Amino acid sequence: MIHKVHEIAAEVIRQTGKDKPADAALREVLKQIKDLAPFDATEIARTVFIYYRWHVWLRDERGVESKMRLALRLDERFRANESNIPLAELRAKAVPAWTAEQMDVSDEWLLSLQRQPKLWLRAKRGTAEALAGKLFGAEVSPVMPDALMFRGETDLFKTPEFHAGEFEIQDIASQMVGLLCDPKPGETWWDTCAGEGGKTLHLSDLMQNKGLIWASDRAEWRLTKLKRRTGRAKAFNYRLVFWDGGAKLPTKTKFDGVLVDAPCSGVGTWQRNPQARWTTTLDDVRELSEIQKKLLTNVAPSVKPGGKLIYSVCTLTRAETTEVVQDFNAKFAAEFEPMPLLQIPQSQSLLTSAATKTIWPQDLGGNGMFIAGWRRKKV
Repeated sequence: MIHKVHEIAAEVIRQTGKDKPADAALREVLKQIKDLAPFDATEIARTVFIYYRWHVWLRDERGVESKMRLALRLDERFRANESNIPLAELRAKAVPAWTAEQMDVSDEWLLSLQRQPKLWLRAKRGTAEALAGKLFGAEVSPVMPDALMFRGETDLFKTPEFHAGEFEIQDIASQMVGLLCDPKPGETWWDTCAGEGGKTLHLSDLMQNKGLIWASDRAEWRLTKLKRRTGRAKAFNYRLVFWDGGAKLPTKTKFDGVLVDAPCSGVGTWQRNPQARWTTTLDDVRELSEIQKKLLTNVAPSVKPGGKLIYSVCTLTRAETTEVVQDFNAKFAAEFEPMPLLQIPQSQSLLTSAATKTIWPQDLGGNGMFIAGWRRKKV
């Protein structure tokens, strides 16, 4: 079966390109194969992502199969002892050259990118211990009370606990965003770039299903998927609305909190999505930085006096993080002030109550994430 797994993985790689990400190619290829065991599907995905994790090392090899075998050998050497791959090689090959201009490229970050990503679950508030007792291979995080790392081989989507809405698959850094929003029951929030609703569902759980969350996105299909997810999660305190990110807002409501989880280059997800290292460009980063600045400018009037504005991106480039914050501060100094975010005492990297937090993949074992907070001044 290993031979068959490698054949399928090679076909996925052949179908992957700039216009078709590896995860999309995986879905298409696997959908055509009947009676594929969940373990084999997982192994195919793992093989494809290992290939892109070691992509630059493979350039002198001919043929996809030969490249893939080399990638697997490199990965095995690295897992046996990370020092088997010199740091100088990682600096030269693990990420594109433009990253050094745009962010801090540390040895710890480079090493984290070559490791297998962890799978994180978010349990319903206060139920993580009980859920860990029911899901073999689930372990509660020491940093976040509702986060669980899953090491098992069970198909989570087929478990009764998933169908009962007892957990969501959500990266720990993404969970941290909801925690730092710190919404209260009865408040009114706006999740402006809600996507398929991971953070909307978390906000709803933290608000104990009380109050109201406006969830908007520019893609109707994502809102449709969000609606299905809210039904399974039994989240009812939300309203879906289309918004294209422009100056014309979907409502005149003034909110206790607005979350802008903005579109970004996704550098923070390069461990989980290694192919993106080789398709993301510096032009993408610059273009997205301008979009992020416009989004914050457009939503600022929706925050009520005393309300919160939270900005988050799963990237680590300065153009999309600190420079966006500096731009907003310059434009809105008279109306908004930086707001210290919650301290997370269990994490050394998040211990401070600064108005911005940078989470590196090596900090929590999840994605990289940047979060900033402001409070609208009471006039």
